[in-house]
Amino acid sequence: MKTFRNCLMTAVSAGLLGLGLAAPANAGAIRLGMTTWVGYGPLFLARDLGYFKEAGVDVDLKIIEESALYMAAVAGGDLDGAASTVDELMKYRSDELCFKYVVALDDSHGGDGVVTQPDVKSLKDLKGQQVALNEGSISEFWFNVLLKKEGMTEDDVTITNMTADDAATAFIAGQVPAAVTWEPHLTEVRKGGKGKVLIDSTTTPGLIVDVIALKCDMIEKHPEDVRALIKGYYKAVDYIKTNPDKAYEIMAKGIGGYLEKPEDFAAGAKGVRYYDRARNLEFFGTPQKSEAADLVNFAQDVWGKAGKLKMTIDSKTILDTDFIKEQ
Repeated sequence: MKTFRNCLMTAVSAGLLGLGLAAPANAGAIRLGMTTWVGYGPLFLARDLGYFKEAGVDVDLKIIEESALYMAAVAGGDLDGAASTVDELMKYRSDELCFKYVVALDDSHGGDGVVTQPDVKSLKDLKGQQVALNEGSISEFWFNVLLKKEGMTEDDVTITNMTADDAATAFIAGQVPAAVTWEPHLTEVRKGGKGKVLIDSTTTPGLIVDVIALKCDMIEKHPEDVRALIKGYYKAVDYIKTNPDKAYEIMAKGIGGYLEKPEDFAAGAKGVRYYDRARNLEFFGTPQKSEAADLVNFAQDVWGKAGKLKMTIDSKTILDTDFIKEQ
């Protein structure tokens, strides 16, 4: 498996698996990688409604269902940045790969959850039991937060490493007694009667936050493109507020995958909160004191103790608040 992963990452660095992104970005263009997630919908909306081009930038959005792969593409110069969670991206920050968070996109507000058997009343009931989750991902980070609240650690359970999708499938099939997963699997469990959602991310607002990270040299050389990116994104979020049904239709078509049906996208959107300009200003505050800074520092503590960071990261070096203030 490691050999296979290394081959994939080599292929990505050489040309992102044939997607033709090897040339460096020109002024007026930004290339972003991301997974399939309802929270990234406004980016596709801004692209397809022409808001990015109207603001002066051509944004190329690439769905790549593995953070190691799209971050290898960023490191290799095939992408200019990525959309992912605050904690997930921190694992790739190094002296060789400099990037900063320039805008927050959304937070999970019920879109992530822990599914268990009906008789489980709290996480303490899972002591000694098997829990399926994706190690090194936001699922593990969030689960550690939940465990800490209960005075527990991962040592109190048996972690089985699976993707969030596979973890849900294994739970529904009765192969594991508990799993950490996300929508649409939470709804599937609720409707299927084969378990329950013990906890979801409504209990931890502002913890699972998606951001756009751009390479430091991209920010330095093309600040006008960063401003245009954020301006187009803000306009898309405002469009969702006034035209939700049409927005869901456009975003579903743009993202595709398991979200390709507008009704499925709409259902998934109930579990996220999109960040407009006002919420970005509130979230970022200043690099020294803000929700964003607290989240970066908390992730540094969790992932640092787990040995999953390549360097010590603080909010002052990874947060760039210069662009969110502009319209």
